[in-house]
Amino acid sequence: MFSRGILKSCRGLAAQQSRKYASSIPQPATQVTTLPNGLTIATEQNDTKSATVGVWIDSGSRGESIKNNGTAHFLEHMAFKGTNRRSQYDLELEVESLGAHLNAYTSREQTVYYAKSFSHDVPKAVDVLSDILQNSKLDSKAIERERDVILREEEEVNKQVEEVVFDHLHAVAFQGEPLGQTILGPSQNIKSLTRDQLSDYIKNNYHGDKMVLAGAGGVSHSQLVELANQHFGNLSSSPNPLPLGTRPSAEHTKFTGSEVRIRDDSSPTCNLAIAVEGVSWSSPDYFPMLVMQSIFGNWDRSLGASPLLSSKLSHIISENNLANSYMSFSTSYSDTGLWGIYLVSENLMNLDDLVHFTLKEWQRMSIAPTVAEVERAKSQLKASLLLGLDGSTAVTEDIGRQIVTTGKRMTPTEIENAIAAVTPEEIIRVANKYLWDKDIAIAAHGRTEGLLDYNRIRADMSSMLY
Repeated sequence: MFSRGILKSCRGLAAQQSRKYASSIPQPATQVTTLPNGLTIATEQNDTKSATVGVWIDSGSRGESIKNNGTAHFLEHMAFKGTNRRSQYDLELEVESLGAHLNAYTSREQTVYYAKSFSHDVPKAVDVLSDILQNSKLDSKAIERERDVILREEEEVNKQVEEVVFDHLHAVAFQGEPLGQTILGPSQNIKSLTRDQLSDYIKNNYHGDKMVLAGAGGVSHSQLVELANQHFGNLSSSPNPLPLGTRPSAEHTKFTGSEVRIRDDSSPTCNLAIAVEGVSWSSPDYFPMLVMQSIFGNWDRSLGASPLLSSKLSHIISENNLANSYMSFSTSYSDTGLWGIYLVSENLMNLDDLVHFTLKEWQRMSIAPTVAEVERAKSQLKASLLLGLDGSTAVTEDIGRQIVTTGKRMTPTEIENAIAAVTPEEIIRVANKYLWDKDIAIAAHGRTEGLLDYNRIRADMSSMLY
């Protein structure tokens, strides 16, 4: 299982839910402890009978070179194929006997392994997690078998046009940068990665200071700290440890204004992503950029209420039948990000109008966002970010992700306050900083012949049409 890391913060949430914020319910405090080797333990305890514990590793496909791209995802597969203490059969039997759920995913900057179990089985769950992370057998026969599994997975991913477009978007926006690499890696790497390369990746990246052991539900902080000392205390630290979620300033990723078009005349649609350079997780502009993304939101004409959505862009597209759907996004990484929109249209003769009116709405943010649309976007964003924190797995995910990306966890109240502080003036400021006359990255797939030249599209980023 893997994750593309695209933040879709307002998808599928009813507007009427937006006033029922999670922060209105008293939240237990997040307790944080750091071991001498740098491992961070973070928990949020309640009285439920179940718990989720997981390890967030500050390393994903971005930590790979061209030659070993795909290693982090390959290791995710190998973690469940047996350790020096447990065969694959024994591992599966033990997890099933506990009634637990064991899962993992890989993104561009993180690798995550987590387990949900009954509270009294948390020690066993941590033991399993530590075993698969530190003692994976990496059996040669299992490696060969897993190549075919990952290659089939790659084939399935390549059938999902949205995934393909976003991979190409990263590749053109971050040309020559590790962040532009795919998570699965090229097929030639999948076919040729060696046991030594997998082992070297673990040695170079699985350090205590690059890990967060997070837990939520029926798990006490003192218990998890004790278990961390027992099972992860011997992990080494990085040679030059850095705070979680940061990178050396010299390694700041370069954004390149550019495009890629994959024409496929057998496709009924044009699938198009347009993005500017966005913000990092820790940027002071993180929440204003999320609110601005929420102003545009998501739209799909197949939804019965689509003409009633309050986004002005959705009205323009709906009334003129310019697209089938669109999804705005704000994707953050440790030092950069992508902010933009993904559009799908079968109106191939009017792609120029679709792009023109989309960018026109982007530019309107630089001078005239309305109070009403900003307030609506803030309410929807609060609902999106806070209402999902129900259940130990969702809370553990929130704790692990926040700490591994920023070094701390914002409480629901702090998040609500940060969103509430965004004003129309703030939207104007960030729109001028990140949108107005800025380079764009474009990735298009399918019937692309109706798209105008890149330079013509780029010119719309600096032309005010009001």
